[in-house]
Amino acid sequence: MNLLLAEVAQATQRLAAAGVPSPRFDAEELAAFVHGVKRGELHHVKDADFDARYWEAVARREAREPLQHITGRAFFRYLELQVGPGVFVPRPETESVVDWAIHAVRAMDVVEPLIVDLCTGSGAIALAMAQEVPRSRVHAVELSEEALRWTRKNAEGSRVTVHQGDALRALPELDGQVDLVISNPPYIPLTEWEYVAPEARDHDPEMALFSGEDGLDTIRGIERTAHRLLRPGGIVVIEHADTQGGQVPWIFAEERGWADAADHPDLNNRPRFATARKAMP
Repeated sequence: MNLLLAEVAQATQRLAAAGVPSPRFDAEELAAFVHGVKRGELHHVKDADFDARYWEAVARREAREPLQHITGRAFFRYLELQVGPGVFVPRPETESVVDWAIHAVRAMDVVEPLIVDLCTGSGAIALAMAQEVPRSRVHAVELSEEALRWTRKNAEGSRVTVHQGDALRALPELDGQVDLVISNPPYIPLTEWEYVAPEARDHDPEMALFSGEDGLDTIRGIERTAHRLLRPGGIVVIEHADTQGGQVPWIFAEERGWADAADHPDLNNRPRFATARKAMP
């Protein structure tokens, strides 16, 4: 074992003791980042090349600063995104939401599908949709100026059009034309604040996390926005907490102009997102 791998083993123990959910992965990722190699190449780093700044990075993670804030990058599907303070760090569970949406759009008989991502944050969802549905036209909406700095960095050179605005009043010029509306909105109840992981509670923007007493305020607003934006037969896809399974589909009720409202599980088989189709007139 080389020096770096021995230090990674020690770092793993420290991170585990601090309650970090994935201590080994994070210790290796920090080592790879500091030394400019891939995780699978750590054993190639010579002892003489060990960088003591590794322990500075470990100390930051030990204090529950998000791994992605330390490295400045987050991986989402086939993307490497720039992230940092002021923007929500994309989570792996959102990848299954996007996967469903991509398959739904591909199944549409539309040459250039029009897609809107509300509460886009880093732009992860919008950029993944644009990358994996090559002829799509994607619009991404974000209210926070701080978050928009990161959205624009990530969207530079892409086909995603970025807008600053409130998701509840977004893009009236596209009313009735959109094929798919997708969103990972804030959905944590204010009453759950103390139970949120420190990485999110202390570092993600509050407006990207919490939404009213039951966590569903923004989703109720997006329901109206989605109905306004979508063409008849268009689809809405919206992420929610695993504890909200069964509640969100009821927001997309038939009497409000929806059909086929349903919940879907993530890769851990927990309720993770709801979908609905705008009813035909």
